[in-house]
Order: sequence, then structure tokens, then C-alpha cells
Amino acid sequence: RSIFELWGHGRSAGELYASLKNYPVDKMLPYLQSDSTYKIHIHTFNKTLTQAQKIKKIDALEFLPFKGKVNLKKPEHIFWILEDYGMDPNNVPEEPFHLYFGRWVHGQRELIESYSVKKRHFIGNTSMDACLSFIMANHGGVKPNDVVYDPFVGTGGLLISSAHFGAYVCGTDIDYNTIHGLGKATRKNQKWRGPDENIRANLRQYGLEKYYLDALVSDSSRPVWRKGMLFDAIITDPPYGIREATRRTGSQKETDKTAERSTENHVFVSSSYHLSDIFFDLLKFAAEHLVMGGRLVYWLPIYRPEYTEEIIPRHPCLKLISNCEQMLSSHTSRRLITMEKVKEFKDQDQNSYLLDGQYMPYRGHNSFREKYFSGVTKRIAKEEKDNQK
Repeated sequence: RSIFELWGHGRSAGELYASLKNYPVDKMLPYLQSDSTYKIHIHTFNKTLTQAQKIKKIDALEFLPFKGKVNLKKPEHIFWILEDYGMDPNNVPEEPFHLYFGRWVHGQRELIESYSVKKRHFIGNTSMDACLSFIMANHGGVKPNDVVYDPFVGTGGLLISSAHFGAYVCGTDIDYNTIHGLGKATRKNQKWRGPDENIRANLRQYGLEKYYLDALVSDSSRPVWRKGMLFDAIITDPPYGIREATRRTGSQKETDKTAERSTENHVFVSSSYHLSDIFFDLLKFAAEHLVMGGRLVYWLPIYRPEYTEEIIPRHPCLKLISNCEQMLSSHTSRRLITMEKVKEFKDQDQNSYLLDGQYMPYRGHNSFREKYFSGVTKRIAKEEKDNQK
């Protein structure tokens, strides 16, 4: 995210101040001259401070020999106070475990603010946070002139971060209204989406429209793409059934007679799309359509008490590169999975994944929704019963 020149560190405010007083003054002075400008920024991990609390912490650094003028918009030098409150959002301590102070050297954290979803033209219930979007693009190794695809594109948040790095972007989604920017708005105090709310408008907002290829209404369980290696990266956030339903076209009651019927006048109905099937289809698609060395980056929801690395979906053509956790609650989280294509896809690879050297079908579980929400088991059972009728 950023590179800092560390000036002080401690497990308490007192230790931090003592550490700063021991830092060589001759190393500080070049950045504290009277003809320079500066600002001090506070960032907390796993806790939010009020503006008054931040000002109090900045004022406590008055013992440092700052001689320049404060400039909050375009300072020559930026200094950071970093406070670490641990990793458990359900057990945040009053005081930080570690405190750091240093001079900002380099980084792209300003992208988080400039691409903030709060300022974005077109958003939805599940629009990806700007910080996570850029992390995913970095994991995908996105570079200029790549072609990046999102099969669950939604409002196109992941396309924006990839386009920022110079990649040409496209996506598909089963939701017609989202792709075309129709229907009820997600933003507070806005009833309906405006005529210019769409994915293209989002990229235009950031001067990235030239990288936009298109977004299509399509079901990811029935890919519309021709065979072959088409994409340098597939970066996506599949639905988990929490804020967006996991649906696909087709009926569980389809018969051979229906299949033989001409599809010209046939309208597919919507049916449940189990998590295990979503990830099975996603890995198969990536194995078939990524270029060699291309990357698949996606989020996998996890019930933490039952989690083991063995449940991560595998495919013989894809190598697991990284597996990072973002906690959602005390008992659930999601894993950011990054995989790289290392083997050419063959037909016999389409129904298997690799576990301990053995090829076997991916056996995912579909209980994440039940365990994320308490008391929804009956509702889910009813949905499954209705789909079987």
C-alpha cells in the first residue's frame, strides 16, 4: 500500500514519544525546514477515531521540531501515525497494540479516496470497496493492454480498478436491470436510477472510458464465449446469497422434451445456483479461457469454525498463488483466492479439481447463508422445495 520511513514505534503513546525523541535529529531536519509544507495523517487499523481524537493525537507531537507550515491539500511532506488495534472486529481494545510514526515515501493510497464508492456515479448493493478493488487488481497482476473479465460484473467496480492500470475491461451479469442501469436506485434518498447511470458512465467519470469493451447480459453457468484463451485476468466477486441472490437460468424440472424444443420462443426461468456450482463453473471457465500465466482472483465465503484449506476449490490447470482472509463476523469470513493458469486446458480437465495429487469432483457446501444469518434455515429450505416443484 505504502512505503514509510519509520521514525518511531511503541506499544503505547509513551513508548512512541520516547522512540521519536531518540530518532536522530539530523535525519528529521531536511523535512522540517521553515520553507517547507507538511501535514500529519492518522490511520487506524480495526478502529475508527473521531476528528477530535485525531487532533488530540496530532497535538501531542508538538515536541517534534516542525518549522514549516501546515498544508492539507498539497504538502511537500506527509507524516503518518499508524495505530494497530488487532484483527478482531468483535473485540477492539481501548488502546492500540502498536503505534508507528514515519514519513510517507511512496504509495497509492490516495486512490482509495479518489475512487471512493461514495463519490461514484453508479453503485449497487454489492459494489466493491475501492481499496479491495485495487488489491484484487494487484493480485491479478493487471498491466497495460491486458484484457480483464468479470463474470459477475454488477455495477463494474472491479473493472474500474483494472482499467486504472491500463487494461481493457469487460463483464457479464445475469441481472438485466443492473447491466442497463434500470430500476430502483441503491443510493440513499434516490428512488430510481437516472438515464446515465451505467457501467460505462462509471469509467467515464474517471477518464477510463477508452478501456471499456462492453458488458453483456449473460448467465455465467452458460458461457457465451467462443472456445480458446481470451483473457489475461478474471477478477470477480461471485454472489453468496446474502445481499444478492445466487441465481441462474434454467429450471430444475427441465425434461428432454423441453431440451428438444426450439429455444427461439423459450424463456428460461430462474433457479437456485448453489455455491459449489458457482465456483466449479468459475474455475472451469478460467482454466479454459485464461491465457497461460493469466490469473483468476475471486472471493470465497467461509464458515470459520469449519474452515480448512482443503475446501478451497482446485483445478488441474490452475495453481493456488495466495489465500488471504477478510473477517466478516466472529464466525464467518471470506478468502481472497488468487490462482494462476499453469497448464493448457483439455476436455478431461473440465469435471475435476486437484487435491493431494488426486483428481476428483469439487464438493463444495451450500450452507454459508444459513450460517451467516441465524434463523434463515427454514426460508432456504422453502426456496429449495419450491425449486424442486
